[in-house]
Amino acid sequence: MNTIEIRKVTISDLEALRNISMQTFRETFLEVNTEEDMQIYLDGAFNYDKLKEEINNDHSAFYFATDTADILGYLKINFGQAQTEKKDNNAVEIERIYVLKAHQGKQVGQLLFKQALQVARERNADYLWLGVWEENAKAINFYKKNGLVPFDKHIFKLGNDEQTDIMMKLALH
Repeated sequence: MNTIEIRKVTISDLEALRNISMQTFRETFLEVNTEEDMQIYLDGAFNYDKLKEEINNDHSAFYFATDTADILGYLKINFGQAQTEKKDNNAVEIERIYVLKAHQGKQVGQLLFKQALQVARERNADYLWLGVWEENAKAINFYKKNGLVPFDKHIFKLGNDEQTDIMMKLALH
């Protein structure tokens, strides 16, 4: 594998962002959710207008992990009013870290996490936080390994299915 680079997503990456978003979400969750719920979620979360709005939002940022020309995974972070909840101006939310199944276990997720941590530190955030599905043991273990601890729960709606996310955070000061 060549060197993995992290680069900020721009509006010219809209199609690539949509493709990687849909592919990684399907790979991660299709086996444990209905096709109907999956399609409702994908249509809402990853339509062109929504992604375009998110890319152009000054309080969100997307980053690709790339290996030469290939996109291996991506990160979405939010701060200020773009956070999905808690709306703490002194925090940064990791809304998504997704890596293609074929590239998992190759430090791609770790590099994306380090990017989120770097942005949070540059913003002098008090903490980094996220929500992770309570049944996604692999992701929970990844975040625990990186020092995040559970502090609350919230409901994440996938289609018509209400699922519980564990909210985790990492204090930065």
